[in-house]
Amino acid sequence: MGACWSSRIKSVSPSNTGFTSRSVSRDGYDIHSNSRNSSASIPMTPRSEGEILQSSNLKSYSYNELKMATKNFCPDSVLGEGGFGSVFKGWIDEHSLAVTRAGTGMVVAVKKLNQESFQGHKEWLAEINYLGQLQHPNLVKLIGYCLEDQHRLLVYEYMPKGSVENHLFRRGSHFQQLSWTLRLKISLGAARGLAFLHSTETKVIYRDFKTSNILLDTNYNAKLSDFGLARDGPTGDKSHVSTRVMGTHGYAAPEYLATGHLTAKSDVYSFGVVLLEMLSGRRAIDKNRPSGEQCLVEWAKPYLSNKRRVFRVMDSRLEGQYSLTQAQRAATLAFQCLAVEPKYRPNMDEVVRALEQLRESNNDQVKNGDHKKRSRVSGSGLGHHNGLPASTSKGSIDAAKKFNYPRPSASLLY
Repeated sequence: MGACWSSRIKSVSPSNTGFTSRSVSRDGYDIHSNSRNSSASIPMTPRSEGEILQSSNLKSYSYNELKMATKNFCPDSVLGEGGFGSVFKGWIDEHSLAVTRAGTGMVVAVKKLNQESFQGHKEWLAEINYLGQLQHPNLVKLIGYCLEDQHRLLVYEYMPKGSVENHLFRRGSHFQQLSWTLRLKISLGAARGLAFLHSTETKVIYRDFKTSNILLDTNYNAKLSDFGLARDGPTGDKSHVSTRVMGTHGYAAPEYLATGHLTAKSDVYSFGVVLLEMLSGRRAIDKNRPSGEQCLVEWAKPYLSNKRRVFRVMDSRLEGQYSLTQAQRAATLAFQCLAVEPKYRPNMDEVVRALEQLRESNNDQVKNGDHKKRSRVSGSGLGHHNGLPASTSKGSIDAAKKFNYPRPSASLLY
C-alpha cells in the first residue's frame, strides 16, 4: 500500500549537499563474478566543485571540441532530449580520447545541459562526483566533461541498444521485444550494479532506479545511468540519510515517501518495481489502464504470492519461454523486494544470488531443449534459443537510432 502516491511530497531536513540529475551511455560486456569482486575506485565524497573536478579521472574538453565532435550539435545527431537538454552522438579517438571528425573514431554520447535548467549545474556535478570515480561493468562509463563559461556538457560511452524502457514499452519495428532469457540477463546485470553501489566499500544509494535509467550495449548487457539523485549512504551508527524526497512516481519506496529517510533498502524496493515491470511488460504507472490496474504494484501484489494466479502477472508476449517454477521464483523475489517494511526486503547481494540461480536454471533448460516444462500462456510469444530478439532490417535499425535514449520522466517527486 502507498506505493503509488500521486501527490508531491515536501522535503524533510535535507543533509549536506544533495545533487540532482538525468543522463546517458557505449559497448559493454557481461560479468560472471559477484559485484563485490569487480574493480573500482571508491569516491572520497568531495564536496566543492574544485575537489570534484580534480578527483575525477576524466578528460576535460573545450566547447569548440565538442561542437566539432557532434557536427555543431546537429539535429541529425540527437539521441534523446528532455528537461535537462539534449543528448548528441559524437566521435572521439578510442585511444587518446581526443575529439575527431564526425563519422571517424569511437562513438560517444554527449549530453548538453540546458542553460535554463533549474538544477543543471548540480546535476552536472553529481554525475562527475559519482561516475567520475566509480568503475564497474554494470555502471555507464563517463569519459569527460566540458566546463566553459555557461556551458556544461558530459561525454559518456554510447549504448547502442538504448534503454530497457524503450524495449519493454515501445511498440513497433523500431524496438525489439525482450525475450525471457534477455530479461533475466538484464535484471541480473542491473542488480549487480546496485549491489556494487551498496557494498561496504562504496556505500552509495542510487535513489532513482527505473527502466529508463538502465541502458543496454550491443549484447544487451545492462548498465546503470543517471547518478544525479545518488547519495552517500549513512555512516557510523546512523540508520538512514534524511533528504528531500526525489525520484519517480511508482518507483519510490513507501517509507521514503512518508519520511524522507533514505536507505539502501529504498533502492531494493525500486528494484522490485522494475523486476515486476520486466515480468509483466507493464509500466509502474499507466493511466491508460482501468482504475484498478493503473498502479502496477497494487494490482500485481495479490497475484505474486499466489502460485495459481502468478500467470496473470506474466507478460503474454513471453509465451512458452519460461517454466512454472521460474515464474514463481521470479514473482516471489519481486514480492520480497516490495515488502512494505524495509527490514523484510532482501539486500542486493541476496537478490543477485537469487537471479544468478534463476538464470542458471533457465540456461540449463534452454541448453537441454526442455520445452515440456515451459509455460503455455496466451500471447504472441518469442523465440528463446539464443536469448536474442529476432533481427530487423537495416532500415528499421537506422530508423530507430534517434529513439535509443530515454526521454527523462516529467513525473519527478520534489
